[in-house]
Amino acid sequence: MVNLIIDGNKISVENGCSVLEAARSAGIDIPTLCYLKDLNEIGACRVCAVEIEGCDRLAAACNTPAQEGMVVFTNSPKVCASRKTNVELILSAHDCHCPTCVRSGNCSLQSLANDLNIIGSKYDTKLENNVCSGGFPLIREASKCIKCMRCVQVCDKIQTLNIWEVKNTGSRTTIGVKDNKKIWETSCSLCGQCITHCPVGALRARDDTDKVFDKINDPNIVTVLQIAPAVRAAWAESLGIAKEEATEKRMVAAAKALGFNYVFDTDFAADLTIMEEGSEFIDRLKNKGTLPLMTSCCPGWVRFLKSQYPELTDNLSTAKSPQQMFGAVTKTWFANSIGVDPHKIFCVSVMPCTAKKHEVAIPVLNDACGDPDVDIALTTREFSRMLRASHVNVKELTEAEFDNPLGTATGAGVIFGATGGVMEAALRSAYYLVTGKNPEVEAFSDVRGMDGWKEMTYDVAGIPVRVAVASGLGNARKLIEAVLSKKAEYDFIEVMACPGGCAGGGGQPIHDGEELACQRGKELYSLDKNMPLRFSHENPEVLRLYEEYLEKPLSHEAHRLLHTDHNAWQMPD
Repeated sequence: MVNLIIDGNKISVENGCSVLEAARSAGIDIPTLCYLKDLNEIGACRVCAVEIEGCDRLAAACNTPAQEGMVVFTNSPKVCASRKTNVELILSAHDCHCPTCVRSGNCSLQSLANDLNIIGSKYDTKLENNVCSGGFPLIREASKCIKCMRCVQVCDKIQTLNIWEVKNTGSRTTIGVKDNKKIWETSCSLCGQCITHCPVGALRARDDTDKVFDKINDPNIVTVLQIAPAVRAAWAESLGIAKEEATEKRMVAAAKALGFNYVFDTDFAADLTIMEEGSEFIDRLKNKGTLPLMTSCCPGWVRFLKSQYPELTDNLSTAKSPQQMFGAVTKTWFANSIGVDPHKIFCVSVMPCTAKKHEVAIPVLNDACGDPDVDIALTTREFSRMLRASHVNVKELTEAEFDNPLGTATGAGVIFGATGGVMEAALRSAYYLVTGKNPEVEAFSDVRGMDGWKEMTYDVAGIPVRVAVASGLGNARKLIEAVLSKKAEYDFIEVMACPGGCAGGGGQPIHDGEELACQRGKELYSLDKNMPLRFSHENPEVLRLYEEYLEKPLSHEAHRLLHTDHNAWQMPD
């Protein structure tokens, strides 16, 4: 243990702790801006500067080790003056049009400037004007970048894609796309982790809310909204609504208040995905098809595999993601059932994901009527902004049910939003499809948890099924490298691009410095536990869809509508 004094408080911490960690262990607040524990501890912003007795220069608390006998002052006149000056200098190179920034009210720099009582600045403003967009779902505004390096670190260390890099030196230092490419020319997976780890609004997802409002207000258009499983665990976080009040039924009521004609549950399509993907797995297992079968629900993972390991594209399940299956069913079976021309249906999804914005635009995903199966994908953040823009008082809403027939779901569909959830749901139904009887509901729960790479072997009617689950693209890379080098062998692999799965997706509400995938995932498993139906193959509306329209899993019509060719489009890099 190391003993030191911070602001007059005697503190004892383990050897190796930083001054910042030591202070926080005693409830002493030292402001930070660039710091993220175990990811970005480089002292770039100097906001966490502290004074150490006997030292002439101030030190960055985030990367200065606590030492025996050290006496630290976190709020001395010298520290306060330096901290304020550092933030004023950052603001002089930052676009401070806060009212029009997507992060206004949820910006670490904005909060820090308010805390330091910075009303004006004595420094001239000099902005780097460069907006990297091109219609791509990921947008970077250089004039808002504070050069904190977080985007570089999360992309390099966690996702291993190395999209961003530091460019130039001195006052010209900036962050840009590696090799001087445009962002849409790279192998970016669109996981959105750089967005959720940016402390300001320099990185954001393309906003598509105006397009949706236009369709809602068009009396000639039938607007259909689908809401993904992970959204229900996070949708109200930025609205200041207590968890107990933020039920999925109140979420449905909020969507109805926006003016959507129909509000459905993507969990229905998740159950449908299990029927198709589970059947495909059994078919490949029995007929010695391409193995391991890899899930295709996560478009960020699909983009990653196609750019980093294109030779494994055929290992991806041909099943579309639940989002896309939902769109295909909406513009065929559902359109027929309500007697509406499918070209007049505008299908919108609310997803915890930024890569879904790319997925809806893939040209080959238009099997229902020639239009895109899904027209627009919104992030959870966009959905919350629409509610605020429409002055929807969520707390006062009366709870409402999802519409039918595409609103009925099982617990297996709900857990799609957590890492391991797709695998568990698939195994629940695969066991039934092989044996004709349900397994114990918790039989495959070992695949749960936040470990980045999990592997198990299950006995399914005497057949040993080797499975692996990975979340975060860095973990996915390790897993794939092990498979290619023959160090690991699997039959079925689930990968989600974002750490913790969709619950921690790049489109979810941002809480700077907090990772909430674990808590959100637990909420999804709690919902599963309380569902009356917990097996995808027991969803009555999915069964009715097969009976009335698709015949059976993997039928000709099911293949036409619910499956795709991943080789039909290419990554740019």
